[in-house]
Formats: sequence, C-alpha cells, structure tokens
Amino acid sequence: MSTVATPTAAGVDASARTHAEFLTFRLGAEEYGIDILRVQEIRSFEPPTRIANAPSHILGVVNLRGVIVPVVDLRIKLGCERVDYNNLTVVIVLNVKGRVVGVVVDSVSDVIELAREQIRAAPEMASSTVDTAFITGIATVNERMLIVMDIEALVTHPDMGLTDA
Repeated sequence: MSTVATPTAAGVDASARTHAEFLTFRLGAEEYGIDILRVQEIRSFEPPTRIANAPSHILGVVNLRGVIVPVVDLRIKLGCERVDYNNLTVVIVLNVKGRVVGVVVDSVSDVIELAREQIRAAPEMASSTVDTAFITGIATVNERMLIVMDIEALVTHPDMGLTDA
C-alpha cells in the first residue's frame, strides 16, 4: 500500500494549516498519529540487514528500489515493551528533510483529518523518565485517544543518529 501527498499541500507544515491529515498507527494499546505529508509509503515488515554497532532502536537497513533506508523500531526508541513481529507489523517509510527512514509499528489504523483545535497540548510530566518532546498533542477521535507525534523532530533528533547535526 502506498500513500502520496497531494501536490497542493506538499511543503505546508501541519502546524500552519487549519486542518491536517494524520496516518494513525498502533504501538501496543496506544494509537499514534503522524502528519501524512511525511509518509512516503507503507510496506510489510521484512527483517532488515543489521549494521554493526548501531543503536538498539536501529534494526538495520533495507534496499528500497535502490535507496538504502535505515529502519527504526519505534517500540524500542519510545521505551515500549518489546513484542514479536507478526503479519500486521509494518514499516512506515517517511521522507523527512530529504532523508528516507523506515519506522516499524505494530499496525496501521487509518488516515484521519483533524482540525488544529481538536489537538490539545500534551500534559506536562514531572518525571524525567517521560520524554514528551516528540508529542505534539492529544486528540480525541470517536472515543479514541490519539497521541499526535512530531515525527520530524523524532527522526532528526541527534539521539537517533540518522541525520547530520
């Protein structure tokens, strides 16, 4: 399955629009949303080629039509409980600041449109173990809680080791 952004919306930051579309996916019981304009395609999971001395959250690389793409397990990066990969496990291929990166998630749910006012600020956490730097906010969609992520900030963060400083 492949997802392509509309040309008229390309290059427009999600925070600057009154409405934005989000690809929703699951990590365990939690549902997350990322800006659809960052999504290049969705692929079934295939074990990547491991890279020696890579951080644990970088599973390795895959060859995507001639492009070598690093694959990050979001469960590991976000400190979630590890699970075995299954037939629902997918890789969301992102294009962030000209860099192609794959992120492994448990499953993809759907694409939803949210008005900016539907997204509430993430609550402040006093604990130093909870990193909310990559959370844009929380939205409620049909009784579901959706954690809206800033996937660009996550992928380009120096701790990820995927982009130049």
